[in-house]
Amino acid sequence: MVRLGAVPYKRGSRPSWATVNGDVKPGMTWTDTSDGRGRVCENSHMSGERELQAALRDGPFHVALRTAVEARGLTLDRLRHRLRERGLRIGTTSLSYWQQGLRRPERPESLRAVRALEQILALPPRSLTDLLGPPRPRGRGGARGGGRGMGAPPGAVGYATILDAAPDLSALLRELDWVADDRRLHIAAMYETVRIGADRSIIRRETLQVLRAHEDSADRHITIYQCDPGCDVERIRIRALEDCRLGRVRRHGPSRLVAAELLFDRELRAGDTQVIRYDLVDSNGIESTRYERGFRFPAGQYTLRVCFAPLTLPVRIHGYTRRGPAADEHERRELTLNAYRSVHQMAESLRPGLVGIRWDWPS
Repeated sequence: MVRLGAVPYKRGSRPSWATVNGDVKPGMTWTDTSDGRGRVCENSHMSGERELQAALRDGPFHVALRTAVEARGLTLDRLRHRLRERGLRIGTTSLSYWQQGLRRPERPESLRAVRALEQILALPPRSLTDLLGPPRPRGRGGARGGGRGMGAPPGAVGYATILDAAPDLSALLRELDWVADDRRLHIAAMYETVRIGADRSIIRRETLQVLRAHEDSADRHITIYQCDPGCDVERIRIRALEDCRLGRVRRHGPSRLVAAELLFDRELRAGDTQVIRYDLVDSNGIESTRYERGFRFPAGQYTLRVCFAPLTLPVRIHGYTRRGPAADEHERRELTLNAYRSVHQMAESLRPGLVGIRWDWPS
């Protein structure tokens, strides 16, 4: 990282560019070197600055961004690194698409990245943001940054339909920039194992999920968990196991909610699939009598498996579906433990609602 004053210049002269905390300022350009540290040097090509000012004035956005990047001499990988220092995970592929006009930043995190780029590239505030204009329509009737859009599946329901703490969940999702908008991702298949410990509590939940993108640019999935009454949400731990990494985690104690980002290694295009495997560890030790998974949108196949500790077995087990937390159970059937102390329930062509397994403990 180069700081102001690290660049040599003749006494009495004034460099036209400088850096502060690694950000390029007008009059200097960043050049990467073989040791990866880079150096800052003077730029005598004022014509490039004139081209930049014209691009910022006339647009379009992708031309202005590309011209600014070229004028400042920064690589896309360097820009990605600077954005990451600000807590913004934007890949070089996205940056490349933005400056080629193949896509446009529209998600809240992407718009925050554009504002950060204005600072990194030493541009006037809102000079890039204002060139974006209003968001383009999404779904079947509109384009999305030049990419393909397949639209959201019909039959969606709101979070309030499947979760009694929907208002509190909305507050959590606002902190995550509403990236849990799963209209962009379809659950093609999900296999979930819930383990019940000797204390009759849910101690671990492992999930293998196959996701299909309905729109371009999906690069994460949000998992949402509501633990049993009386739990401490700080004792809930979520781990990314394979083909994803853990991003931001948000908790709300009164509603017993935990929401966590699971980040992909790339941005999906419409039609792409992504497999992720993750788990949740709960050390609260609160007795449980059911587990259920909610679906806001139609989904493909879901298999729920519940496995019990050797010396802690229930007396009755039922699988069921229901439309919401206050609705009656339907498609109910009794389940029998196998030799491995587990039961499972499989559902296909899922409609929005809840799929669960509940059990009764011996008195």
